Amino acid sequence: MPSHAVATKEQQRMTDTQQGTEQHHWQSFLPDVEALDAHGMSWAALEPQLRERDTPLLLKGFAAHLPLAQHQSAESLLAHLTGASSGQLVNASFLSSETQGRVFYREDFQAFNFQSGRIGFADLAKRLLTLQADGGRWYMGSTEIGHYFPALVDELDLGLAALKPLTSLWLGQQSRIAAHQDFPANLACNLYGRRRFTLLPPEQVANLYPGPFQYAPGGQDVSLVDFAAPDLAKFPRFALAMRAAVKADLAQGDALFLPSMWWHQVDALDDLNLLLTHWWRDTPAYLGRPTNALMHAVLSIRSLPKAQREAFKALFDYYVFDEPEQAGALLPDSAKGLLELPLPEPLARALRADLTAKLQR
Repeated sequence: MPSHAVATKEQQRMTDTQQGTEQHHWQSFLPDVEALDAHGMSWAALEPQLRERDTPLLLKGFAAHLPLAQHQSAESLLAHLTGASSGQLVNASFLSSETQGRVFYREDFQAFNFQSGRIGFADLAKRLLTLQADGGRWYMGSTEIGHYFPALVDELDLGLAALKPLTSLWLGQQSRIAAHQDFPANLACNLYGRRRFTLLPPEQVANLYPGPFQYAPGGQDVSLVDFAAPDLAKFPRFALAMRAAVKADLAQGDALFLPSMWWHQVDALDDLNLLLTHWWRDTPAYLGRPTNALMHAVLSIRSLPKAQREAFKALFDYYVFDEPEQAGALLPDSAKGLLELPLPEPLARALRADLTAKLQR
């Protein structure tokens, strides 16, 4: 079916859907992501199931035993967090009522649509307890626990230490984080309030219309589509993304396993919401960040004539994407060099140094 026909069908469904309340927009009709009752389960029991998994999994109740997930009021939760604060100023953002909680850009894309600054956590907690009469909202993005809330490190330990994850808290009033993707895998634990993740597989990139490259509110490129009110006349391919999406609704104590590179829009739904994230990578850090390779390709390949781009695409397919273990398969081990899989650390570090030197010329 042609994409414009799909868009027309989805546009009609959107029109029908938008006649209801905001709570019943198109995301509410999405299929639910696969779920597992994980009450009382340990990470050691779950990890073998997740090791090779490349699709998200909702883990019902996995984090329900954590002390921060026991609170029944915003006051007690914020008192708990304030008592655990290191006293370091945290980075917080304020979204005016015009944003409707959407963390995004200004209309001219020359700046973001929120104000950010450093603030004491106790001061932030007071602001979070007061709903703004004009609809403005406060939001604390990714905040590393070990530095800002060291007293929480032990009580939030879920047994992931072997993965060496970056563990962070996200706290705020109602907000909408535009769809984006992260290279690390993520175990996201919803500790207070409710959150909805709208999830799309990596190959949906073209249908999501990513914004400015390497210039985004949270550091990762975001979709330009407002999921709360998709403009299918402006973004017609988004109709195809809608067909590929699933949703994960997280109640207090639920967790979501999010594989590397899955697109996710995150909506915090209540007056106060707290999320705990664990980011980790499955390969050694000395191998570098794949996004750096992408940026280098944008620098050196994207502007080439089409025939040359196609030639390099064939090389990338052969050495990197199709069956990389076949490249150099007929060579003796002593002659494989950079084609050895996995790449040994000494060779990886030598290659990093060589690339750094060449980029400085």
